[in-house]
Amino acid sequence: MNSIRYQSVVRILIVLISLSLWSAAPAGAQEAVVSESQIAALVDRYVADHGESDRARFERGVRQAAALWRESDGSADKFDQFCLDNFIADPDVLSQTTARLEAAFESIDGHFGEMGRDLDWNLSVETGPILPIDHALGRYSPWSHASEDMFETGIAFSVLLNYPLYSLKERLELGPSWSRAQWAEARLAERFRDRVPTEASKPLRDAHQEADNYLRDYYIWMHHLLDANGARLFPDSLRLITHWNLRDELKSQYAEPDGLARQEMIYELMLRIVRQDIPRVVINNPAVDWEISTNDVSVSPVSDGPAAAGWKSPGTPGERVDNTPEPDTRYACLLDIFKGMRAVDKYYPTMPTLIDRRFERNREIPEAEVERLFTSVLSADVVADIARVIESRLGRQLRPFDIWYDGFKTRAQIGEDRLDSVVRSVYPTAAAFDAGLPELLGKLGFEKATAAFLADRIEVDPSRGAGHAAGPGRSTDNAHLRTHVSAGGMDYKGYNIAVHELGHNVEQVFSTCRMDHWSLGGVPNTAFTEAFAFVFQSRDLELLGLESLEDSTAHLKVLDQLWGTYEIAGVSLVDMRIWHWMYAHPDATPAELKQAVITIAREVWNEYFAPVLGTRDSEILAVYTHIISSSLYLPDYAIGALIEFQLERHLETNNLASEMERMCRIGSVTPGFWMQQAVGAPISAEPMLAGAREALAALQK
Repeated sequence: MNSIRYQSVVRILIVLISLSLWSAAPAGAQEAVVSESQIAALVDRYVADHGESDRARFERGVRQAAALWRESDGSADKFDQFCLDNFIADPDVLSQTTARLEAAFESIDGHFGEMGRDLDWNLSVETGPILPIDHALGRYSPWSHASEDMFETGIAFSVLLNYPLYSLKERLELGPSWSRAQWAEARLAERFRDRVPTEASKPLRDAHQEADNYLRDYYIWMHHLLDANGARLFPDSLRLITHWNLRDELKSQYAEPDGLARQEMIYELMLRIVRQDIPRVVINNPAVDWEISTNDVSVSPVSDGPAAAGWKSPGTPGERVDNTPEPDTRYACLLDIFKGMRAVDKYYPTMPTLIDRRFERNREIPEAEVERLFTSVLSADVVADIARVIESRLGRQLRPFDIWYDGFKTRAQIGEDRLDSVVRSVYPTAAAFDAGLPELLGKLGFEKATAAFLADRIEVDPSRGAGHAAGPGRSTDNAHLRTHVSAGGMDYKGYNIAVHELGHNVEQVFSTCRMDHWSLGGVPNTAFTEAFAFVFQSRDLELLGLESLEDSTAHLKVLDQLWGTYEIAGVSLVDMRIWHWMYAHPDATPAELKQAVITIAREVWNEYFAPVLGTRDSEILAVYTHIISSSLYLPDYAIGALIEFQLERHLETNNLASEMERMCRIGSVTPGFWMQQAVGAPISAEPMLAGAREALAALQK
């Protein structure tokens, strides 16, 4: 691509970049087998036979293939012959090859994805008790050998030989001038940028599986939490998973006149999760009571009913129970993932840390730029102005948990019981939510045929955890929407998450099943699918037909958006700093990591939150489950919030349904290029900050 126009410049850059990157490869990285002299001789040989016109493109391809050629792949003569036999000079043949590769990779990735989903099914979906074999099935990865198989069969080397690998700098500079076909070719090569042996990645896969298993079971039975007077503040059978349900329950209490005490208890519970001083016996156990302030644990007097069904009492009611905390399991899980990541780092010579790969490859936004976006929000004067509005509305000084203030939303005026009742009347089961998808999508503006198409491609499953969305890997596969549904029917928390996941699913279906090139399927990075999920989630009450009890204005929504972005930007900074700390302290123990996480969370809090909320030294920002299991995922939420605001501004004068499909079909180009095509502007915090200033000014009139 662009081989004639750029050939002289590209040839020089290839030599310089290749030499500099591979000379800087970390210790233990795969040594180059093919020498510089061999590459030069091979290029000269090709040019002698075929002329100068394809010199730059051939040399680039040879260098890309040589970088990952190992002794086990064959001799020097075999490498030379492979390149001469498999380089495609004819543009028509190259175009046909692109189409065949896309079809093949769609089938491979799609079917492996479906197999993985099936193997993990009983761990993720409420199908009854988890059996020992389910954990073994969940650890099995159908695609674990796929990448290496493609190198061994020559598929990967053929791709590297014929399709260019571009640096992020090149993609940012050249991408806007590329055709859709050129973008698809660039994405084809990207999947083979590195070569990680199967045996090297297994510990990482196992560590993620163990962390997921640990977090899936981390429920707290809230009725069994006692305050200092022995009172129960929460209803019977209320079981909340960390951290999602706990946070959402805390939010729901803003609508309750006596909600402050329950918020204080949840906040204390969250701090104990971060500090790892929750008694192990309390986790997902309705057979014991726990008095938080004294840390006393005793056998619950509840002997029957749904809360205690299936649980064996550890003694007689009132009897004291061992209150030994779990042994820093939360941080042991994170360290195991880090160690697994370190084991594969050496196979990424140009991006030798997860931090590099998350920002340069996955997000395609440099870390420094992302941090500037976050700090521009965290340091904005308007945030403190919003805090004073919240303080006035609450009639009290702010507490650390008020980072989750929910009073700007319409739902804050509606009690949680009423919301639960409405949701359960409409969606008593996951199947009912599934059946209601066409109507929901119709309310969002999708035409009947499109709504039916989407509903047919989205399946709803009752989740063991808080919920998530799994996209289709093939254009003929279905997306899966998962949310928690209790025995009494879906509650508002589950519904709110389900609408969020629906936004993901609609994006996934459009960007996979209605794309011109499979290689361009998806959106630029996770932040964009989060943005669409937020767009849907913000309309959850509208979809239920609930009206505000007061004249809610667009101004309050803007304040809510900035306040939420302020919170998640801080959490994201904590996530980023934790990974930097782990790389700086690779031999840390779980106890040392725990203390580091607490310190980092407090430092971010004291710098950006204490001046606004008043209290110092809170570690609440570290409570997010994603910090443990999702490996630097959290920044996507904060970036997604900024993108969502820009999308919403665009949608004020455009139809959501038609515009969403158009945007999703832009595909996985670079983020800035996508935003320019979607809304005509780059990713920026300034639109949200300016909108908040305007909203405050309007409210003060």
